[in-house]
Amino acid sequence: MLRLLAVAALLVATASPAFAHLDPGEHGSIAAGFSHPLFGVDHILAMVAVGLWAALLGGRAIWAVPVTFVSLMTAGFAASFVGMPLPYVEPAILASIVAFGLLIAIAAPIPVGLVLAVTGFFAIFHGYAHGSELGSAGAFAFGAGFIVATSLLHVAGVAVGAGLMKLLAGNAGRTALRIAGGATAAYGMALAIAG
Repeated sequence: MLRLLAVAALLVATASPAFAHLDPGEHGSIAAGFSHPLFGVDHILAMVAVGLWAALLGGRAIWAVPVTFVSLMTAGFAASFVGMPLPYVEPAILASIVAFGLLIAIAAPIPVGLVLAVTGFFAIFHGYAHGSELGSAGAFAFGAGFIVATSLLHVAGVAVGAGLMKLLAGNAGRTALRIAGGATAAYGMALAIAG
């Protein structure tokens, strides 16, 4: 488990800026879409945080939170693709990192319906950003690629969160997740200030 955390920390620390994506003409639309969430620390933090939050909440949230995110992210992608306007996309993405991190850090008992609403709200902005950076990629293949990558980042977050709570006795696992949430929120604030 410690190796997994070290690898995750290394990935976050070495992630390139969000604009450093594969060229669809050279690598294909699926590869470009798959790489899109993996080459931006903002996307990585948000996607993994969704999984961590789902693991912290437990129960049906383990699957409902990631499924809601991916579903509404896809809707945001479609909205961008057809040219619907959506203001404040980048600020909302940065706000999602801070919000998800803080919600993990405080571990407040929030009804699952509200959790899904918050998750879905921010997912629309993430999907819209993916759509606005489509470029020459084919929409369906690009979308399929980033949906798979996003889902895998959610699974990684759930696995790390559930693993920490299982590995560490008592409340130590929840405390570790809360610390990770606080660190995520702090990094999100740093990204916002730097941007």
